[in-house]
Amino acid sequence: MIRHDGRQADQLRPLSFTPGIAPNASGSVLVAFGNTRVICSAMLEESVPRWMKEQNVVGGWLTAEYSMLPYSTESRKARDSSKGKVDGRSVEIQRLIGRSLRAVVDLASLGARTLWVDCDVLQADGGTRTASITGACVAAVLACRKLVEDRKLPRLPIRQLVGAVSVGIVGGVPLLDLDYPEDRDAEVDMNLVVTEGGHYVEVQSSGEEAVFSPEQFDALLALGRAGTAQIIAAQRVALGLPAESAGLS
Repeated sequence: MIRHDGRQADQLRPLSFTPGIAPNASGSVLVAFGNTRVICSAMLEESVPRWMKEQNVVGGWLTAEYSMLPYSTESRKARDSSKGKVDGRSVEIQRLIGRSLRAVVDLASLGARTLWVDCDVLQADGGTRTASITGACVAAVLACRKLVEDRKLPRLPIRQLVGAVSVGIVGGVPLLDLDYPEDRDAEVDMNLVVTEGGHYVEVQSSGEEAVFSPEQFDALLALGRAGTAQIIAAQRVALGLPAESAGLS
């Protein structure tokens, strides 16, 4: 099957990382999945949330925030600040980003610090949550490298990389990395978050006015796993890591 943008069913959109996009951040990257573009930044704070102190929790913390800028969609999207609250979708996504990164960050080794991750969508064309997770991981590694360079930590407090991708069934065909028109028309929609070691952090799957068989579910998982393997390989290139190693040093 040839898709509307010329891709094969199992083909990712063009993927790129531009590090250092936000100079004031400890680590930052502009990640692009086709026309979806997200600025991901990570900043370190030499303190932890009050609840950790009150409960005597050892180590550090990582938390994430996600937002879509007003011009990221064709019609202007009002800022959350103008509504006085963060919308439910943004809350769900930022919690997903936080969970995804905490799955691979060694919070005990981070020390009594908070790693703040911000994902701001510049342009939305499907897959903003998966692009945010993928870029946030790169930004977090860049930020933690500074801790090692400044001799505040002996090694990176990150066990492995994590990547995410969307898959779905459109017109009866399983597709990898859906753009907005495909996501809109999908009978089945799935988002996968997978570690470099091949373990799942999260699988979000639902039928959109449809059901799907165990065989279709397995096909989507296989497609997503192949996609995240390519994404993690691209993360390693962006971070200057050797492709043949599974380490981050």
